Amino acid sequence: MKGIRHLAGIFLRGMAMGAADIVPGVSGGTIAFITGIYFRLLGAISAIPSAFLRSLVKGRGRRFWHEIDGSFLIVLLAGVLSSVVGLANAITWALETYPIALWSFFFGLILASVWHVLGRLKRWRWVLLVPLALGTAFAWWVTTLTISRVEPGALMFFLSGALAICAMILPGLSGSFILLVLGMYAPVLTAVRDFDPVTLLLFLGGCVVGLLSFARILGFALRRAHDPILALLTGFMIGALNRVWPWQVVTSWRTDSGGHQVPMEQISVTPMHYAEVTGEPAQVTVAVVALLIGIAVVLSGEWLAARFEREQGDDARV
Repeated sequence: MKGIRHLAGIFLRGMAMGAADIVPGVSGGTIAFITGIYFRLLGAISAIPSAFLRSLVKGRGRRFWHEIDGSFLIVLLAGVLSSVVGLANAITWALETYPIALWSFFFGLILASVWHVLGRLKRWRWVLLVPLALGTAFAWWVTTLTISRVEPGALMFFLSGALAICAMILPGLSGSFILLVLGMYAPVLTAVRDFDPVTLLLFLGGCVVGLLSFARILGFALRRAHDPILALLTGFMIGALNRVWPWQVVTSWRTDSGGHQVPMEQISVTPMHYAEVTGEPAQVTVAVVALLIGIAVVLSGEWLAARFEREQGDDARV
């Protein structure tokens, strides 16, 4: 029973990560951090190249599976994929119908996650303000980038996959937003919708290369400089708050390949200014309630993760 409950918990965390990755501006890495599986995920991914050479090529499949924490990865990936397939339309609809409530919810998630990640520091030192500030400035700058117009060729699909997956495993940096900035968000979604196998293989190839290489680098950095890297990751999440601010005003538009007008640049404004410019209600009460729900979700997730670790340890093999 415990094994089934453990796998179900991993699957649900994967679903939460998938739901977050659909939204440009929200990171699946943040969800992994909130739910207590970030370091386990990073370790499992980092182990794949060496385990492949050390075990799989020698025919030791069972050992390879154990070394990469295979059951954990497969169940988590199943949760992510099921969420992407099953919730994509619902989240897109919610973004269009209840944007202020949904962005406020995500704002609360990330805001509470900052406190959660800071709590993982081994020892607070004032010098950690430097990576914290650098991470904040970098993520804030990324959220202000103008959406590009590019020709979606084979190389671009491969490179965008590598860049997006690197951002996706960093708390605070959204892989889908990186695709949006690169001008590849719509082409990738079109390839998924039309099931273009060649294009999807190019994109997934970039994801695999980026994931395996960057996970090892990040894992090495965390082992050597745990607290500075966590401070940097916390800065990423603080800077990302600009992208999920509920009240955004579009300053320029562009025409997509389908002839539709889509936002190209947008800025964060006060609720009052938002109401003046758009002529729509700011829904401050709704925003506050949604923000508090987001914070409550993180606190509940933290409590459940702590309870789970007490029962059998977050690093337990399945």
